[in-house]
Amino acid sequence: MAYVSSLIASIASCVSISKCRSLHCKVVKTVSYRQGFIGDQLVRCYLRLCHEVCAEKLFDEMPERDLVSWNSLISGYSGRGYLGKCLKALSKMMRSEVGLGFRPNEVTFLSILSACVHVKSREEGRCVHGLVMKYGVLEEVKVVNALINLYGKVGDLSSSCRLFEGLSVKNVVSWNTMIVVYLQNGLAEDGLGCFKVSRRVGGNKADQATFLAVLRVCEAIGAVKVAQGIHGMILRCGFNANMCIATALLDLYAKLGRLEDSSKVFFEITSPDSTAWTAMLAAYATHGYGRDAIKLFELMVDRSGISPDHVTLTHLLSACSHSGLVEEGKHYFETMLKRYRVEPRLEHYSCMVDLMGRFGFLQDAYRMIKEMPMEASSGVWGALLAACRLYGDTKLGKEAAERLFELEPCDGRNYIMLANIYSASGQWEDASRIRNLMKQKGLVRASGCSEIEHGNKIHKFVVGDWSHPESEKIQKKLKEIRKKMKKELGYKSRTEFVLHDVDEDVKEEMINQHSEKIAMAFGLLVISPMEPIIIRKNLRICGDCHETAKAISLMEKRRLIIRDSKRFHHFSEGSCSCRDYW
Repeated sequence: MAYVSSLIASIASCVSISKCRSLHCKVVKTVSYRQGFIGDQLVRCYLRLCHEVCAEKLFDEMPERDLVSWNSLISGYSGRGYLGKCLKALSKMMRSEVGLGFRPNEVTFLSILSACVHVKSREEGRCVHGLVMKYGVLEEVKVVNALINLYGKVGDLSSSCRLFEGLSVKNVVSWNTMIVVYLQNGLAEDGLGCFKVSRRVGGNKADQATFLAVLRVCEAIGAVKVAQGIHGMILRCGFNANMCIATALLDLYAKLGRLEDSSKVFFEITSPDSTAWTAMLAAYATHGYGRDAIKLFELMVDRSGISPDHVTLTHLLSACSHSGLVEEGKHYFETMLKRYRVEPRLEHYSCMVDLMGRFGFLQDAYRMIKEMPMEASSGVWGALLAACRLYGDTKLGKEAAERLFELEPCDGRNYIMLANIYSASGQWEDASRIRNLMKQKGLVRASGCSEIEHGNKIHKFVVGDWSHPESEKIQKKLKEIRKKMKKELGYKSRTEFVLHDVDEDVKEEMINQHSEKIAMAFGLLVISPMEPIIIRKNLRICGDCHETAKAISLMEKRRLIIRDSKRFHHFSEGSCSCRDYW
């Protein structure tokens, strides 16, 4: 028996097909396939190693196949995402040569539903749901949880809710699954509500998965106070030492603009793993704290002895890019293979093109793209196009845009970027042609929207927004700011950022009603001077709004943190953390 146990352990840990075949030979020579279900273990091993032909041949050769054998085969197919083969095996199993076949059980359905989730197949999932009901397995909470998850993944929220409400006993997995389903279907507030109800009536203690799910909900809502409340629960439940939760928490705080809180959580971790180090590095990168990112990276490598992987180095290069650290970025890129044994990937080249492009080295960036050992991705060409927009290079911008049109024909952002390049250089006809091309393709430009938290609520503003109950006060404050900027700083609106062929006074009125300016004025009215004004913008902040934020931080002696589509900007005493390099 000890010998069989040793063989099973070896099969379970096997990572090469040659080793698997060697173990298979030992099994054939020394034991029966039925001993310890070793034949089923071999079938699973072959499938795990992507050799389904060997797995199927072995399965067909096995003299005795029971429900466990069939479940092993189906589970192996499911692990590879082979839904068709799962269903075919299920059909064979139910009409196999032994009597009237085998009756599928909980394990069978869990494997098949997992495969349905993998390929997001709603119709096959509904058929499996029917079989679950037919065979009386709907009483198994694990199977119902799997069905809730499946319907949520394919966007059938009503079916998920119906199954959830129909559960007589909801376990912690049921609640966790429903929270995630709401989140995946764009209903983060309902996900938070589900979490609150589970705490009141669920009767189940929150686990790691609960907090990981609700932290994702907090990110989607964008509410710092909610995140702080969840942080308190994490401490009370004793999960503050949990590495996964601590990493998710520091990542959340960083994404909500609370870099200090993120850093505090990180440095309270006793022995951070590589994921935690990388998350903190990414936080410094997106906030434009390149020097801090480099210090953290060197601390990770030199003191903790953790070897960086390709993800860590991507964030490091991104940090250099966002902070204008050209020489440092080049150094890490050139030494990553030799020192850290990490082969440069597309994302690393994208960071380098972005780094050189932001600093004005457009030809160097273009040369790097041409000399890359692999085909440039949309991310690489997108970085070059953004640099061309920044420096007004219409010729190179046109080439980058055309490559992007080939790679991403349905991404409207690329068309908008090229149209803006033409507009900025006064080529209105070309800009109009690109916008018409967008219309022909049915592509719609996303509207700018800025969000700010106050009074346990997220306040949203769009361009020229008068829908807020306090709009009169907001607009009055906005006029006061503009007047003060002109009087104290001699500021003139940078109308060159209005890329429309209209009169100058119209341009000024348009740019003064950008959503982030309205959010700034609202923040000055309602946010305590002791607290930073934190704003989230779905698009890139324009140059005039950037200058306005700098001016407000100087005149009003306030801290402003604005997150746009690319990064965070920290404004204080008249300057920005990006050093006007974004």
